[in-house]
Amino acid sequence: MAVVSSRYAAAFADVVFDLKMSPVQAVQELNSLLGVLQESADLRNVWENPAIPAEQKRALLDALAKRIGLSHPTRNFVAVLIDHRRIQLFAEIVGDVQHEIDRRLGFAEAEITSARELNQDEKVVLERRVENMTGKKVRARYARDQKLIGGAVVRLGSTVYDGSVRGQLEKLKEALSN
Repeated sequence: MAVVSSRYAAAFADVVFDLKMSPVQAVQELNSLLGVLQESADLRNVWENPAIPAEQKRALLDALAKRIGLSHPTRNFVAVLIDHRRIQLFAEIVGDVQHEIDRRLGFAEAEITSARELNQDEKVVLERRVENMTGKKVRARYARDQKLIGGAVVRLGSTVYDGSVRGQLEKLKEALSN
């Protein structure tokens, strides 16, 4: 269903940029609604139940939109998902919207794994190096893996830059065995 969710995400991103909405606000609104949807099994059951008329589902959406402060375009987007019976893909679509907006704004999402906790200065230096390599602004998520011994591994999409001691030892092992 990745193709389906990415199409809806691209369509919503088009709306966000065409209407000059704040991309950050649009994603925050979707995440707020996602939180409510994940917390309420009753709401999920109503929105996913094909026996309940779409008008009732949209009326519930309107009440919820007013309560949590959804903008009109975001409310309309969710109504389309409900009407087209795609609400069960909402979590996936929200993630795809974030990726699509990041892509259009020139952001790259990096997963950085290091052997130890990095301080703020080290994170800034590492993010700048990744920005210089990619030519994009970087949003980084950090993780620790003591098996790396030292250094860091940076994952940008499907590309991996391994600057870890473990990775260097593996390369050395391969070179020696050849």
